[in-house]
Amino acid sequence: MALTESTMLPLGTEAPNFHIKDTVSGNYYTLDDLKSDRATVIMFICNHCPYVIHVNPELVRIANEYRNKGVAFIAISSNDVEAHPEDSPDKMSLVAKVLRFPFPYLYDKHQEVAKAYDAACTPDFYVFDGNLKLAYRGRLDDSRPGNGTALTGEDLRGAIDSVLSGTTIEKQYPSMGCNIKWKS
Repeated sequence: MALTESTMLPLGTEAPNFHIKDTVSGNYYTLDDLKSDRATVIMFICNHCPYVIHVNPELVRIANEYRNKGVAFIAISSNDVEAHPEDSPDKMSLVAKVLRFPFPYLYDKHQEVAKAYDAACTPDFYVFDGNLKLAYRGRLDDSRPGNGTALTGEDLRGAIDSVLSGTTIEKQYPSMGCNIKWKS
C-alpha cells in the first residue's frame, strides 16, 4: 500500500461515460443508466484498502440519506485483481451485500474508467452536477484510520449540498488512501 493523494481533475470536466459490469446484479451499466439529473457521486473504492474500509459505514449513511434527495451514487473498483484477488468481482459482490451498499459496485476490468477520471487512490470522490460537470473532487472528510477523528462525511456532504442548492463549493481537499493497483 502506497499512501497516495487524489489528482485534482479540473472542475467543470464532463463525466466520462463508461460501460462496465455491476458485481451484484451482473448487469452492465453506462453512466447514462445510473446518473441523476440533480447530482451524481462517483466513488473509486476497493475491498482491501484500510482507508476505504474505514469510510464504508459513512459512505452507506450518506448514500442512504441523499438518494432520497435524488442523488445517484456509483462505486467503482479498478484494481488489478490478479495482483489483489481480494478485490475480485465475486468478493466485491460479497462486500456490497454484507455492507448493504445502496449503490452499484462496478468493476473496471480494463482500468479504462479510472484512467478517464484520472483516479489515483481509494477512496476517491467525484461529485457531478445535473449536467454531469465536475463540481467536486477529493475527500470524504478528514478522518483517517488511526487518527482519532470521527467520520462525519462533512466535505462530501457539503459538496453534495452545494450542488443541490446551486452554490459554489469553497474548499476542496484531495482524498488520501491506497494507490490504485495498476496492471503491469
